[in-house]
Parts: sequence; C-alpha cells; structure tokens
Amino acid sequence: MKKAEDFLIKKLEERKQSHNLRCLSVSNPNLIDFCSNDYLGFAKSSLLKDKIEALEQQKGIAENGSGGSRLLTGNRKFTEETENFIARFHETESALIFNSGYDANLGLLSSLGQRGDTIIYDELTHASLIDGARLSFADRLKFKHNNIHDLELKLQKAKGTIYVVIESIYSMDGDMAPLESIYETCEKYGAHLIVDEAHAIGVFGDYGRGLVHQNGLNDKIFACVVTFGKALGCHGAAVLGSLNLRNYLINFARSFIYTTAMPLHGIMSIRAAYALLTEQNYQQNLYQNIALYRKLTSTLKGSCIDSLSAIQTIILGSAEKARGMALYLQEAGYDVRAILSPTVSKGTERLRICLHSFNTPEAIEGLISKLKSHE
Repeated sequence: MKKAEDFLIKKLEERKQSHNLRCLSVSNPNLIDFCSNDYLGFAKSSLLKDKIEALEQQKGIAENGSGGSRLLTGNRKFTEETENFIARFHETESALIFNSGYDANLGLLSSLGQRGDTIIYDELTHASLIDGARLSFADRLKFKHNNIHDLELKLQKAKGTIYVVIESIYSMDGDMAPLESIYETCEKYGAHLIVDEAHAIGVFGDYGRGLVHQNGLNDKIFACVVTFGKALGCHGAAVLGSLNLRNYLINFARSFIYTTAMPLHGIMSIRAAYALLTEQNYQQNLYQNIALYRKLTSTLKGSCIDSLSAIQTIILGSAEKARGMALYLQEAGYDVRAILSPTVSKGTERLRICLHSFNTPEAIEGLISKLKSHE
C-alpha cells in the first residue's frame, strides 16, 4: 500500500512543480462563456428541451435506464430508427451509436487494427484516437500535423491493411485538415481514411453535416465519427460507414459490446437535436462572431493559430503564463481556460477560446480589449 501511495504522491508533486496539476472546477454561470463546446447554444436551448419533452410524451419512456447492453436488454426500436435517421442525414449507409465520442473512437480503432496492419495518425489527433490505436494489434505511425509529404513517407513504410486517422477540425488548434488532399493520398496508397468530425458537426456544411459532407467525401471515406456532446448539445456519438462496418463493430468493438446502452432519454435528445439543427440556420451568427474575433485579433501580439472554426487559440508558451491570463480574464467576467501540457506539447501552453452563436459582439469586443490590455 505504501509503495503505491508514494508513487501517487511523487507523480502529483511532479505535476505541481511544473504548474500542470489538474483540478476539477465548477463552471461559473455568471461568467460569459468562451470555454464550452456548446457552439450553437443547444445545451442551454429551451427549444431543444421542449422537443425532447415532446418526443418523450409521444413515444413514452417506461424506465429511467436501459437495463443492459444493446446485445442483451438495452436495444430499442427507437434507437435503431434514430441510427437510420442519422445515416440518412449524413448521406451514408449506416450509423452505430456509442455512449460517447471516446467510446466510439476507442471501439472503432481497437477492433480494426490486426497484427500486420498499420494505423497512421496525425500527431495532433485526439487522445481517444491514439488510445484506440494503442489498444489494437496494429503497428502505429504518426505523421507531422497536416503534412501531406510526411504522410506519404509513412504510407510508404506501412504494411497490411492501412488506416489513416485524422480530425477534420483539431480540438486544441482549431485548424482544418486538408481533407481532399489526404483522401487523394490515401487512395494512391490504398489506405482507408477515418475522420473524427467532433468539432465540425453542427458548424460546417449544409445543416451542419460537417466537413466530410461539405467536401463530398461522405460516401468515399472508410469511417466518420460524429459526436453529439458539442454543437448538438446532448451526449453520445456515432460511427458512420458501411453496413458491414456497423455489423463488424456490433461484433468486435468492446466499448460497444461491454457497456450498458444509452437510455432512451439520451437517444431522444440526439434525435431532437438533429431535428432542431435543420429548422433554421444556427451557423450564421457563429460565422459572424468568428469573423469579428479574427478581425479584432489580427493586431493582437502573441501567437494566434489561424482558424476558421469556433476554436481560437492563443499560444502563451508556459503553464504559468497561460494560467495567469486565464485567471485574469475570469476575474474580468470571461470564462476562458488554460490548456496545459501534457494535453498540448510543453512550450505550447495556451488559451483555448471557444466562440458561440450566442456570444454578443459586445462580449467579444470586451474579451479582446482585456487581452490587448494585458499584452
């Protein structure tokens, strides 16, 4: 017992000394939200809440939980109807719902890669994708961020069935992957492209279908992962792809097989969020806010990563500076958080500023004024 406790204390002290110790904090509703992934305001939407309640009354919910995994007692007709709806919306053959984006990525990659296969991933891909690759039996290679030449070099070394794994919008930098170029490169080498659309769904493409659909790749890539806990304001995720892929995951994805199914309330929330997404152009206000932010920060000193997405990043270069600036902004009334190593590479500690459709021009101008006054 003592040896294990000593190890815990040692590792926590190392984090503390490097100013990277993580702590849980409760969100302050009195601060202006420049932090959450609720890009369209759906998580707080009374319209979405009303739609969910209407579905519950229409369909009826007999139990609070699902009662088991989907292979035992947890599957429902409405869940499969929702998966078919999601597949039609994204114009793909099938969809399979997972309890979270992490579960979806973990189950997809860990079950696909076999001995002798190769998984190649962008160096900035999300931890869930990297963890899924690690749990597979495949060899793993990473390529320099958005670098087609380095991807080709890795593809030339790859063996077996090859999977290339990227995000369409990168969660910490907010920049876009060159989807068409990566797809063409994968085609050249017979590799299978997997795209995580977590931060693109609801934000890009007609009705928020994402960048894969916007680039006309929805029926060409091997798999796409869409998540519902960000712009859609609820929870869960789905893997989009062929019917064969869906059936394979039902049989081999451990994070799908060995977990209690999402209850019907969660499924109804997803269905209602998709319905809300198609009713009006929620993206317009968000795009205007992104344009305003980019204009106001064009003269901001410091390293701003070029981003057309809702995720805007200012590199500060140390944990102390990032924490200090975040605290300064919070005290001024703006909920902005620091992102520290090891979530990002040491020396690239940053502020990650998330923009939303509900942020007012005055709030954005006030935030930038505070940033500039602290240069």
